[in-house]
Parts: sequence; structure tokens; C-alpha cells
Amino acid sequence: MVNPTAAMLVIGDEILSGRTRDSNMHFIANALTAQGISLTEVRVVSDNHAAIVAAVRALSRDYDHLFTSGGIGPTHDDITADAVADAFGATISHRSDAMALLAAHYAARGIEFNAARQRMARIPDGAVLIENPVSVAPGFTLGNCHVMAGVPKVFEAMVASVLPQLTGGAPLVTQSLRLMQGEGSIAEGFGALAAEYPELSMGSYPFTQDGVYGTNLVIRGSSSAQVDAAMARLTAMFAP
Repeated sequence: MVNPTAAMLVIGDEILSGRTRDSNMHFIANALTAQGISLTEVRVVSDNHAAIVAAVRALSRDYDHLFTSGGIGPTHDDITADAVADAFGATISHRSDAMALLAAHYAARGIEFNAARQRMARIPDGAVLIENPVSVAPGFTLGNCHVMAGVPKVFEAMVASVLPQLTGGAPLVTQSLRLMQGEGSIAEGFGALAAEYPELSMGSYPFTQDGVYGTNLVIRGSSSAQVDAAMARLTAMFAP
């Protein structure tokens, strides 16, 4: 069985300017791996309506799931909901269920539920709300696109709300071997081993330590037995 595929779309000028370092991609990569869903592509786009629409259309077409982060807050540059609605040809409005959630949340805290905060209740028609146990303002799923906040704690909570509803495949098993040898010394043998195990993913990742070149060799796959066998072969080839 081939695992379902996924892409992530990171949205925000603050990411592209370097002002904010994105951690959501790292989080969801680990979460999807454990779920047996293969994260295959990640894109970053600015707060530009046309760019978001184009990316959502392309990625939702090419992958089983698309996860977005960023751009669903209360300010003028939070345009993700409108762009996703356009990408799927859906209308968007202040949804009564989202309005009720937010109204109750702000009333309980004695905070005005003003027009800016009401923007977070604008949800495309046909979308299913994604629960936000951190700050209540919901994300949503439209088609195969899961639209979530950019704030890491909120994003992580929304991912936890979505993943149990998705069917995954076999979780990937990962093993690694750290060698104090440069890639040039191990490339031929490692490449030959990879050719023997085409169903496994094998990668080499170089590093330097105290001026000495080293390589981390990583083997990934859905079969523990195959990963174990390949790692045993690899260890026999290169480990002292």
C-alpha cells in the first residue's frame, strides 16, 4: 500500500523576510510521518491573494492533502480564507457557527467582539471547522485543504484536531549511522546498497566536527524488517 501524500503551504511576508522563523513545517513533518502520510512538498508564499490561490490549486490537485499555515487572523493582511475560497470556487461569509464560538469566547473575557475579531469567523461555504482549543478562532477544511493558523501553539493544536480524522498508511521507520568519513569515501557502497533496496529511502547528510568530515547515513521505510536488514548491511560495510 502506498502511503497518502501531503504538501504544506506556508503563508506570510514575515517568513519570507526572515523576521519570523517557521517551526510549523518541522512539526507537521514529524506528525505526518508518524501518521503514515508522506509530506512531499513545502512551499512558502507571500501575503498575495493571487499567489495563494495559484499555490492552493496546484498543491491540492497534486497531493492527497494540503496543509496551510498563516493568514487567518483579524488583520487586513490575513487573506488566506478568502484565497482558499477562491481557489475552490466557494463563497465566503461570516459563518454562524464560527461567530457563536468567538462571541462566547470574547464575552466570557469581557472583550469586545469587534469587526476585526469577527473577520476570524469568515469561513468558506461547505468547509468544516477545525477545532482550536488554544484561542478558539477556528481553522477549516475545504476539500482536501486544511487551513490553520501560523502561531505555532495554535497550529500544533489544530494539527492534533485534524490528524485523527485522516487515514494514513504505515508509519515510517528511520535508522541512522554516523560515520567520521566524508561522503566521497562512502558514496559508491552506499549507492549500491540503495539500489538493492529500491523500496527504502536512503540519504547521506555530511557534517564537519573539529575540522574532520563526517556523514550521517539515514535509512527510512515502512517495513521495520527491511530497514533492519539494510542497516545491518550498512553497518557491516562501514562501521569499525
